[in-house]
Amino acid sequence: MPNIGIIGAGTAGLHLALLLQQAGVTTRIYTNQTAEQVASGRPQNSVSHHAPTIARENAMGVNFWPVEEYGYQVHYHHLNVPDGPPVFRGDFLRPSRVLDYRIYLPRLMAEYEERGGTIEQRSVEPGDFEQLARHHDLIVVAAGKRSFAEYFGERPDVSPYAKPQRHLAVGFWDGVAQTEPRAVTMSISPGHGELLDLPITTFDGWASALLCENVPGGDLEALMTQKEADDPEAYRRLTLDKLKEHHPTVHERIDEARFKLMRPGDILQGAVRPVVREDYRLLPDGTVVLALGDAHSTVDPVTGQGANSASFEAQVAADAIIEDGVVDERFAQKVALRRRERVDGLSTWVNTMIATPTPPHLQKLLGAMSQMRTLCDEFTENFSYPHRNGDMVATPERVDAAIARHAALGTDPTDGKAS
Repeated sequence: MPNIGIIGAGTAGLHLALLLQQAGVTTRIYTNQTAEQVASGRPQNSVSHHAPTIARENAMGVNFWPVEEYGYQVHYHHLNVPDGPPVFRGDFLRPSRVLDYRIYLPRLMAEYEERGGTIEQRSVEPGDFEQLARHHDLIVVAAGKRSFAEYFGERPDVSPYAKPQRHLAVGFWDGVAQTEPRAVTMSISPGHGELLDLPITTFDGWASALLCENVPGGDLEALMTQKEADDPEAYRRLTLDKLKEHHPTVHERIDEARFKLMRPGDILQGAVRPVVREDYRLLPDGTVVLALGDAHSTVDPVTGQGANSASFEAQVAADAIIEDGVVDERFAQKVALRRRERVDGLSTWVNTMIATPTPPHLQKLLGAMSQMRTLCDEFTENFSYPHRNGDMVATPERVDAAIARHAALGTDPTDGKAS
């Protein structure tokens, strides 16, 4: 079996390393942060792990956070428009889970090392690849550093945006009551942005990860541009005011006296440009350098898919390595082909969700979801299979077909539940 060098200790790198480790394939992870540094750092994301990712964790023996205790199985949706529909619900077939990555990643790093894996702390740049190739038969780049993005180059056919379409702020907040049943709430304020309220397990127990996806130039943009660290109390008040106006169904669950970040600094503010990059490059000696996870595809977090996409890509790469035992260009082409439908479909979904103004056919789909419980359930379940939602929203004709299919099932519009 080949010897694999993996750059990056996020979901993509760790899942690939653990999968290969189970098959007896030698790996080494290179990362610029120790587990202790990750655990003591700032939040990394608020991503949900959906059922296929959790099933993969079970198979790897690293599902230390069972969904029976830590999971949720429902999405609530709200459109903040005059005379808009009431909150409408969609259900997953199997639960999902949100966990603070400052807990998750160090635990998986420790497990990999306890099973005999090696993690080397060092900073790697593309100029180091040829040196690493003297020690490894394949180099997998599973980190989202800018120099790696430039090394692989973009695929313009699925990377339509020249700049970020949302200005982001995600904080882990106390004082937000959980829904019953526990759920993710997606609130949309047209022209201003989206809010995802995610039930997350942190160091100090349950919190609400409030992910604010703010339209540049909209009324919510200040949630990104006003830096929380400059005046935490002013930022807390700003957040409360904006939630009350734009996302009232979340605001009504807030105890303002308790509302604060779980820990000082438990917030990220910034922006992400969604982009899909080329799958691989070859070094002069023929060694494959494979892009994986964030190095391959950077997604806006509005659909909560980054870690799930990374885990899926890790499985595809691991399967091909184990099947072939050869990591030449033919292997890289197989990985590219096997993951393309899911990666490109996810890109279509994300790029449609963050388009401004909102495409009319997406508005039509959301309106129909508020009236058709079965359609809303399908859309929700497809968070586990995001290319299916990419198929659904790709064109107005596909939205019409989805609505017609569910209308044929029979729906009672008075309560949004299938009849």
